[in-house]
Amino acid sequence: MAKTVECEIVSAEEEIFKGMVEFISVTGSLGGLGILPGHTPLLTELKPGPVELLKAGGEQDVFYVSGGFIEIQPFKVTVLADTALHAKDLDEAAALEAQKHARDAITDKNSDFQYSKAATQLAEAAAQLRTLQQIKKKAWQIIQLGFCRHQKQPSGCFCFI
Repeated sequence: MAKTVECEIVSAEEEIFKGMVEFISVTGSLGGLGILPGHTPLLTELKPGPVELLKAGGEQDVFYVSGGFIEIQPFKVTVLADTALHAKDLDEAAALEAQKHARDAITDKNSDFQYSKAATQLAEAAAQLRTLQQIKKKAWQIIQLGFCRHQKQPSGCFCFI
């Protein structure tokens, strides 16, 4: 059995995920982070984007966070998100509309708006779309290959290692 670490993803409203995982991938303030069991303790800011989990047993799960923090301890990882959604709950059409609305607000010099608010909305919409595109790309790679890369066998795994 593979080594695992406890993982929790929580937002201000609710606990989104709690379980044992083999690997976690996030985008921190200084770039991408790959977290395995026994990782050195770390506290860092998260950028909007996907949180990818490889659960115990090999199943992959993806969540979207709008930002927040990740606390890494050798036996527990906690994602404290401003907002968190399961990737399957992301709405591509709504994200595209929000992106268009934010871009229009930024370029319309006659409107009364807060630039920082529009820029934040634009960044969140772009991160949601990036998350959806990554999921689609990985699914397509597996369809093309017919197996996941790390196990070299037919797979329903959405491998990201």
